[in-house]
Amino acid sequence: MSGRAKIYIGTSGWSYPKGEGTWTGYFYPAGKVNELEYYSQFFNTVEVNSSFYRPPNPNYVYNWARRVPDDFLFTVKLWQKFTHPKMYKESTGEEAVISQRDIDQFGRSIMPLVQYGKLGALLAQFPPSLKNDSHGQKILNAVIRNFSQYRLAVELRHRSWSDDEATARFLRENDVTWVQIDEPKFQPSVADEVPLTSDMAYFRFHGRNAEMWWKGNSETRYKYLLSVFA
Repeated sequence: MSGRAKIYIGTSGWSYPKGEGTWTGYFYPAGKVNELEYYSQFFNTVEVNSSFYRPPNPNYVYNWARRVPDDFLFTVKLWQKFTHPKMYKESTGEEAVISQRDIDQFGRSIMPLVQYGKLGALLAQFPPSLKNDSHGQKILNAVIRNFSQYRLAVELRHRSWSDDEATARFLRENDVTWVQIDEPKFQPSVADEVPLTSDMAYFRFHGRNAEMWWKGNSETRYKYLLSVFA
């Protein structure tokens, strides 16, 4: 008899101090509180998004690891330099030329989570524009090759990936999880359901606010009440 799979439920980030969607005074009580410690009383995992913009300071990561319960896990989103070269250039003014130094830097930044057994997965979220062509395959192959030492989950959002049966076969061969996403569907969107490609299933619920999906900001784009029966 196989063991029962453990389910981890968490949110995308834990610190939202400002704006219409602030958690301060709503989820977090008034007054001084360590948000991550408080958060970990209610959830058993969290997705780190700040790592998408720059590799985190290892000292901060060490403090994250020591403030959560033993069975708490982090997912760390991969640096945009590896997955979103155009966005990286727009934000930094530099070409996203990947070097071994970049790979090593990111590895060092998450090492405390690895050492303390707190790294659940590394999330490589690719843009909807990344197609299943020679360019897209080259980028996907490079990410898998350079980060194969971690449990890796990839979010492929263009339908050319789900239209090709070879995608699932390739991910299975490399023991990489294909992330299932719930979001508004457009003509080029990935299929509603993607195959299971490893022993881990990963679901991301972005919401279905189609009206604001392309023109909204980080608050209005994801403003959507998702029913458990949806």
